[in-house]
Amino acid sequence: MESFIYQAQPARVIFGSGTAAQLADEAQRLGLKRLLILCTPGQAALAERARQWAGERVVGIFAGATMHTPVDVTERALRVVQDLHADGVVSIGGGSTIGLGKAIALRTDLPQIVLPTTYAGSEMTPILGETKDGLKTTQRSPRILPETVIYDVDLSLSLPSPISALSAFNAIAHAVEALYAPDTNPIISLMAQEGVRTLVRALPQLIETPHDPAVRSDMLYGAWLCSYCLGNTTMGLHHKLCHTLGGAFNLPHAETHTIVLPYVLEFNAPVIPDAMARLCHAMNDDDPVNTLLALERACRIPMALKDIGMPEEGIAGAVQQLLANPYANPRPLETIELTTLLEHAWAGTGSRAIG
Repeated sequence: MESFIYQAQPARVIFGSGTAAQLADEAQRLGLKRLLILCTPGQAALAERARQWAGERVVGIFAGATMHTPVDVTERALRVVQDLHADGVVSIGGGSTIGLGKAIALRTDLPQIVLPTTYAGSEMTPILGETKDGLKTTQRSPRILPETVIYDVDLSLSLPSPISALSAFNAIAHAVEALYAPDTNPIISLMAQEGVRTLVRALPQLIETPHDPAVRSDMLYGAWLCSYCLGNTTMGLHHKLCHTLGGAFNLPHAETHTIVLPYVLEFNAPVIPDAMARLCHAMNDDDPVNTLLALERACRIPMALKDIGMPEEGIAGAVQQLLANPYANPRPLETIELTTLLEHAWAGTGSRAIG
């Protein structure tokens, strides 16, 4: 076995059904007395439930979180933090809300308690992507990682099946990229493989029985494992490409990750035999790329970048922007191959001719 370094992230995880009721206890454990609850405009009612769980410790709600964590939204939220003298933030929702909480924590070092309602996984990473002037930049810092994550299966029961599926594919992308990251290790590989196995098994069940608590529990468990893997390894082409497209064209986060995933995996497949072997085992199939495409079709979710708002004429600029500041990737990045990859993902062809 090759040498490796493994360092566990210090986040505290509470997992189960009805665990959101422990919010007040977690705030007390962290010594927090003035909580600001964060959410998107569409989840104000859920934020009010969080207010009830936390009780008198809540001093306000900021319902302005939005996709891709725009810097101007963070600045507005920071003014609320200062005006209310908040000593901690509670992020309840998906990646948009969690991203805002992380952006606030980066600037203030305030503790974060997160209650995820999707499977996106941002809560388990010390990674923050922020958007300004059409450019999305990413950074890592220990200040970004939430102190406590409360996974309550009950919060995901009403998540619509298409959104659930998109969120799950987003999580799978985290694990897939962790399998071939330059700093992966045997522990992360085991967690990634188990995360993919759990989600790939649960997705067809989700389509048949979307309100089954056992299925939702498996989905949440798999997503946690996958996102933990991302938080402990270096991101590669998949995440760089999605960040580029999301920032440049304001594309929806989960949809972009879902559509791009099989194409990037196909692109890297020839040079990642160990990762592909693990994926074959996790998916119980000798063709992980085809398995992903078939699952996406079965879930009836968007399968082409053109269908989520990306203009075809934006491909060349996206490739140029990607190559200007690439992430680590096992296969060298060249203009022609990346252009072909994006053309297939834009059209949704499912082509096996990327390489």
